[in-house]
Amino acid sequence: MNNKFLFMLGLCRRAGKLITGTDLVTKSLPSKKAYLVIYSADASDNTKKRVTDKCSFYGVECVKVPYSSSEISDAIGKSGAICTLGITDLNFASELKSLCQE
Repeated sequence: MNNKFLFMLGLCRRAGKLITGTDLVTKSLPSKKAYLVIYSADASDNTKKRVTDKCSFYGVECVKVPYSSSEISDAIGKSGAICTLGITDLNFASELKSLCQE
């Protein structure tokens, strides 16, 4: 992965296609609003388990990225530490997923 991934996250945020925060992301999964869930490398074990379990139950792909929550927060222009993101646009989700595999 590279800085293009962080740039795409910022673009996704400006387009309004991003859900931020573990609680909001997990609440969006039953209604199939999120196409992809991303969590940071420094997410707690509890957060990882909660997010991955919910994603597998509802059939949503979940990806761990090697960026810290502060790097992700800076990329999307939010203060604080955001460690979980939900992508609500299929095109953004597929592009971010392909950037994760690079």
